[in-house]
Amino acid sequence: MGKDIEKKLVGQPIFNQIIELLPRDKFDLLVSKYGADKYYKQFPSWIQLVSMLFGIFSRCDSSGEICAGMLGLQGKLNYLGLESSPAKSTFGDGLRDRTNELFQDFYFELLNHFSSVLSVSRIEGVSFKDFYIFDSTTIRLFSDIMKGVGRNPKGDGKKKGGLKVHMMIDAHADTAKFVKISEAKMHDKKFLKYLILPSGSMIVFDKAYNHYLQFAQWTEEGINFVCRLKDNAKYEVQQVLLEKELTDQEFGVMKEEHIHIKYVENKKAKTLCLRKITYKDEKGRIYKFITNNFEISNEEVAFLYKKRWNIETMFKKMKQNFQLHYFYSETENGIRTQIWCTLIAHLLLIVLKAITKTQKAFSTVAVLVRIHLISHLDIMWLIENCKRTYSKRKKGSIKNNSPNVQLSCF
Repeated sequence: MGKDIEKKLVGQPIFNQIIELLPRDKFDLLVSKYGADKYYKQFPSWIQLVSMLFGIFSRCDSSGEICAGMLGLQGKLNYLGLESSPAKSTFGDGLRDRTNELFQDFYFELLNHFSSVLSVSRIEGVSFKDFYIFDSTTIRLFSDIMKGVGRNPKGDGKKKGGLKVHMMIDAHADTAKFVKISEAKMHDKKFLKYLILPSGSMIVFDKAYNHYLQFAQWTEEGINFVCRLKDNAKYEVQQVLLEKELTDQEFGVMKEEHIHIKYVENKKAKTLCLRKITYKDEKGRIYKFITNNFEISNEEVAFLYKKRWNIETMFKKMKQNFQLHYFYSETENGIRTQIWCTLIAHLLLIVLKAITKTQKAFSTVAVLVRIHLISHLDIMWLIENCKRTYSKRKKGSIKNNSPNVQLSCF
């Protein structure tokens, strides 16, 4: 096996290279706004953020693991601006008492900071510049801090707590633009009113969010939507615009209709005009979509809804690549803080993917960062060049039947 002489060593570990992407000045302004360091002289907000990101990237299961892991890095903590690792009790106090709104605001500050990097990608086949997807995911807790979902257990069993992360993502950039954290029992459609959408934008969501009054308000504001029609929805067909039969092997649009749906506003009955698209997918499943846009093709309506799966993929990426099965605090504030810090970690990896223009899967980038977190490798080189390569065999070397394989990132 040939010797790898292309390894890019630098003076800072990968974790510090990631931390340096964060605009410290903007974080300090938020710390001042919330007075977040007023009672924490030994554990400032920046150190808490760095410690949380260390635990999230290295997939620590508890606050004890984070503190013990950082303790083992004595001598390298100076790279991160730390004189020593935080004590477990101090770390827990910060999670319990320091407001999670500091990390929430910093996440959205980072979205603006990295907007030029994240705005370069576009989903082919989508005609809308502003394209959003809205959904929620449930995270179960082994505590009753936040009320969960499901039936009460029999006997002395304890019902699991839970929370819901309601999220709207920019589908083009694959980043969260709106996030609300609630108890799992909260109904999803209550959060539609909090969304701030530009005129001319398109938003896609599932049938759990059917809210006709909200749909009417969006229509007046020039905001487009696509969602599935509820199975028990009542509507009047005004005109059949298209209807065709498909064989068992065919898939596509089966019917397009102009429909009216009744809703109530200020105790007055009103009518909402919508398009209804009946679509058959490759597996023979029938879907009924509704939209207030009468300009785009019926095929694009179906395509837009198909892209709704992107947010499910994002939820899956976050749960599989970050430690959201274990929480570092038993307090609601601490749990919220961990979720915001996880979103920050996710955003940083998305930014790294965008900067390096890599085609590697998100999970691959997350694993590379975790394995080499304290390695002195150039992170851009690591992400761009870590692949299986075949080095040339030197002249006169002994021949064998096995290929000369090396991993260029190790």
